Parts: sequence; structure tokens; C-alpha cells
Amino acid sequence: MSFTDLLSADRIVMLVGPGSRDVVLDSAARLLAGNSPTLTPLLGRALREREQLGSTGIGRGVAIPHARSTAFREPRAAFLRLSHPIDFGAADGQPVDLVFAMCVPDHLVEQHLQTLSGLVEYFSDAEFRDELREARDLAGLRTRLLAPVASTARDA
Repeated sequence: MSFTDLLSADRIVMLVGPGSRDVVLDSAARLLAGNSPTLTPLLGRALREREQLGSTGIGRGVAIPHARSTAFREPRAAFLRLSHPIDFGAADGQPVDLVFAMCVPDHLVEQHLQTLSGLVEYFSDAEFRDELREARDLAGLRTRLLAPVASTARDA
């Protein structure tokens, strides 16, 4: 499964304004939950709990916060491009401006790990990161993220 299968246009946003890691995780939870007043706090808590285990900042300005939950039957993702990078505690010390959040059903442990591995590889591509950062507007960002994956190296 490609990461593009996990995203939908309504779960891709550009966040303007300064924030904190918790604000970003709460925004990601809201997107993942489809603004559900019941699911949003549960997913926010799950993302923060996972983050407490160790930073999901993978370096080069990218973070992949993720959690497992019984909230959904299928994996889903959200993407946030931040106008003001924030500290995510990444090993390289770089602040994060590209956030790919993901929630996977509890029983899909292997798929969760495979998707994470693929995402790390995908976001290691400097050209791809640059394209996301250079998108002029939300439509351009969504087009780039939802475009079919060009190579198997970019499959997640």
C-alpha cells in the first residue's frame, strides 16, 4: 500500500502561525479524526503517548507521528506543512516543518511497520521534500502529495 492511499485531500493542510509539538499533534489528531469530538482527543492522546516514547522527528525537517488505535478499520494519514518549523526533538536537531501523521488499526502491526519504513525512505528524498516546501498553495501541495508514486523506492 502506498502512503498516497492513506491520504485524502481534506487531510492535507498548511498551518500558518507559530505552535508547539502538542498543537501540531492535536491538529493532526483533528484531521485524522475528521473533526470528531469523540475521536480527536483520543487520537491526540495516542499521538502524544507515542511521542513520549521517543521523538518521531526523523531528521531533515520531517516528523512522522503515528499511533495504533481501534478507532478505524483502515489506516489513515494526514499531512501538515508548517509555516513556522517547531522542535520535534529530532536527532539532527533540525526543527520540523513537514509532518506526516498516521493512525493504524491495532491489529495491523506489520503493515504499520512497513508503512513507517517506506515513509522514512520516501521523505529521505531531498527533491520530494523540496517540492513539498516549495508548493505555492494548498492545491499544489495536495497535487504533489496525492500524485501516483513514481517509483517502488517511494512506496510505503
